[in-house]
This record gives sequence, structure tokens and C-alpha cells, in this order.
Amino acid sequence: MKKVIKTFLFSVIVFGMNACTEEKILDLKPVNNIAESDAFSTPSFIESSMNGVYNAAAIGQYTSTSSNGGRGYVWGAAFVEQGECRGEDVVNTATFYQLTYTATYDATTANNVYYWVDGYRLINRCNLMIEGVNTAVSKGIITAAVGNDYIGQAKFLRAITHFELLTYFARPYNFTPAATHPGIPYREVGINTQGKIDSEALKPRNTVAECYVKILADLNDAENLITTKTTAKASKGAAIAFKTRVYLHKRDWENVITEGNKLNGVYSLTAKPVEPFILANNLTNLESIFSIQHSSTSNPQTNGALASVFKSRKLVAISPIIWRNPSWLVDDKRREDGVMVTTVSGRKYTNKYTDVTNMTDAAPVIRYAEVVLNMAEAEARMATPNLVNSLALLNSVRNRSLAIPETQAYTAASFSSSNDLVKAILIERRIEFLVEGRRWSDIHRLQNDDIAPIDGIPAKIANGTPDGTLFTLGTAYSGPYGVAAISSEGFKFLWPIPQLEMNTNPGLGQNPGW
Repeated sequence: MKKVIKTFLFSVIVFGMNACTEEKILDLKPVNNIAESDAFSTPSFIESSMNGVYNAAAIGQYTSTSSNGGRGYVWGAAFVEQGECRGEDVVNTATFYQLTYTATYDATTANNVYYWVDGYRLINRCNLMIEGVNTAVSKGIITAAVGNDYIGQAKFLRAITHFELLTYFARPYNFTPAATHPGIPYREVGINTQGKIDSEALKPRNTVAECYVKILADLNDAENLITTKTTAKASKGAAIAFKTRVYLHKRDWENVITEGNKLNGVYSLTAKPVEPFILANNLTNLESIFSIQHSSTSNPQTNGALASVFKSRKLVAISPIIWRNPSWLVDDKRREDGVMVTTVSGRKYTNKYTDVTNMTDAAPVIRYAEVVLNMAEAEARMATPNLVNSLALLNSVRNRSLAIPETQAYTAASFSSSNDLVKAILIERRIEFLVEGRRWSDIHRLQNDDIAPIDGIPAKIANGTPDGTLFTLGTAYSGPYGVAAISSEGFKFLWPIPQLEMNTNPGLGQNPGW
């Protein structure tokens, strides 16, 4: 008979109600559920509990009624869909992501509310996992080495989830000179008793600087503790790779390079740009570092699964804005129809996610191409730029997509300054990571940048199905734009703290303007 792990959750983390709410805190579907009292009592139960944490990362919950199912909040699909629809390089073709795409959300909009709710649910699961494993080790149920591996994985997920929430609910690191502006609460206590609810209920926001210190500390611990070596779970390599992302946002160029160099020879770029997305090996190729695994019985379903949203339902198209960018060569292999893209009535859609039947495409959280381009950008931005290294790193990603790399590759003569090289790297990121959820992250960190500043949220193609003629190559796209840009000073640049959170903890402070 199946039992259910139930615990009292801190109301701020769940639904913002004044009373506590019971919920499945370690949802083990499709693994048989285990009673809370037994969850850390045997090695096999502890393994199942860790699998439950990953399941929470992959599925999440959309609205407070479980009958709606999960849409992949935060790491299963939602980070791809929301991260792209906040930017200008896709077009939302229907009403499905319209509130995100047009920035017409508010503090009650389900998409941003459940990014927060499911993010903190996952963080709480990680905290309970850490505490439960520590107890199991102290009782001799598992060895310290096995326990450290689990703790490292939980700290990795805790770190990256806090970091993801920061990019939506807080200003970028460089918004104030010492990043002393409001971040989000960094939660490190597992909430499963009334006493913990009371002690944690009014926890204030950490500053962005404090959040970064804690994120990097968790990632350093993960690097040192994890021994697991699979793409579908947190690994030492994943912790290192993610640090290059965090340091890039912090503008700590030297540490981007230091961390990235640790992965030399550990991962490599695939020969073809499509290979990390081929269904048969999207978790076994040499480039994918950490991806969220899905199965036919555990996926974000029709309303959230990657292949459903981007392929079968065609809810999001590639935008002519990036499709017609002159830096994206006409014969680039990432334009190849039927391989990397599909065309319908002239409109372009990604073909990175293809399993429309079982919805098993893995969600690519981070792959080695990002580490390489992070390092390329850092090398070019150093006080004394290393343009040779930067150019070589950029070309290593770009050249595999060129029809004739011998003549089309960038050379030192392609750029008149290190600034121009940085701008080329930023364009390459938009092309290489198109429809992988990376665009908003770059828009966010490039506010007030000294080389390639972005002011707020760029203007976009009108919400709806774009005319196929807008995709005709030959000139850069110059309009029309149906969604106006939003200034970096505009309050809608950030998502509001959910109203359900503010109802319970008004002292947290709403983002200005909401």
C-alpha cells in the first residue's frame, strides 16, 4: 500500500495562507511514495527520496490544485519557456505565454507565482534532504561518502534554484556598486514542523551580494562532495560549470576562466550542433553537462513539455529579429531545415525538442558550449584582454556550424577591438542557445553593461502568428514591433513578489512599483 510523505510546509513557501498547509514534500512519483518517518531509514529509501527531489525539479505544480498537473517548474521546461518568452528572440504565437511575453503579468499571475512557489518548494525539499541524510549518516544507515554525494547534489539544486529566482525577482548584481540591493530569502532550513514555520516565517530578503556568497558556497560544497557522474543528476562538473555562469553574472572574469579551465578534457563539444539534442543521446553525449531527465510517465505534460510547446503545438516561434541577424550566416548548420529548425508557412520553429509522443526530451540546464562561451567572453573582458584565447574559444563553438570554416571562421582581423569581439560572442550566445532558456539571463546581466548594454526588455514582434515573409533573409529586421520595449527603470523589468507571499510576509517588501 502506498504511503505519502507529508509535512507541514512554511506557508510562505507554499500557498501564502495564514495557516500551515500539508503537501507532498518529497513527491516520489513515479517511485512508490514512502512515509516521512521512513524516508531516511534505509539506503534504498534515501535513494528514492533523492529521486523525489529531482522529480520535483522536473515537474513542479501549476496552481494549487494538483489535478492541473505540473508544467515543468522550475527546471523541467519552465525555465526554457519563460526565459525565452521574456526576451525578443522568440515570438509567442498564441495566448499561452502572452502575459510573460508582453509583460502584462501582476502579483497574481500563475506563471510568475508558481516560478516562486515551485522554486521554494524545491529548495525546501533540498534542505530536508540535507538534514535527513545527515541524520542517516550519524545513525550509520549510510556511509559518510554516500551521504556527502547526496548532500552535494541537494546543495547544487538549492544553489541553482536560488540563482534562477534572483534573475526574475531581483535586479542584476551590478545594479548597485556592492550588490547591496534586495535579493531574495536564501533558505537553508528544512521546514517540517510548526516550530520551524514560526522561526522562518518572517525571514527577510538577503541582499543580492549575500545570495551570491551563499550560492557560490553551495556550489563549492557540491564540487567537493559529489561523486555521481551522470548528466541527469548533479555532478562535480555541473557544479563547476554553473559557477562559470554565476561568476559571469557577477562580472568576475578571472574566476570564470579559472573554473572553466577545470573542465578541460572532462567535456567536449560535439562535432555537430544538433547532437546534444538527438533524443537517443541527449543525456549521453560529451557536451551536455546537466539536463533534467523526463520519461513517458514523468514529464510536464501537454501544457509544459518542450516538444509539445515548441513543436507539436507551435506555441512559440523563432523571431525574425534573431533569424535575420547578419552575424548568423545564411548557410549556418543551425538553420538547417528538418534538423535544427522546422518551417511552416515561412515561419521558423526550433527542432531541438522532438518527442511529441512521449515528451521525453531532456531539458538542457547547462552544456559545455556555454562554459566555452562564458570563458571566451571573460577572456575578452579582462583588464588585459587575451584576444587569442577568446577568439579560439569562440571559434570552437561557432566553427562546427559553419558550412566552410576555412573561409568563414573569425580571425583577428574580423574585430577592430576587444569590445567588438565581446559583441560577437554575445550574438553567438543568442544563436547557439536559441530556445534553451538562456536569453532572459543574458538580458538581465547586461543591464548597464560597459560594452554591450541592454536597456530593459527589448522591443518584440507582436504577440500572435507572424507572417512568414518576415523571415526572409537578406537584411536585418527593423520592424514592425508590436510589443514596446520596457525601460530598465520600469517596474515591469522584474516580476513582482507573489501576492500570496506578501499576504503572509508583508515585511519582505514588494518590488518597487508593484
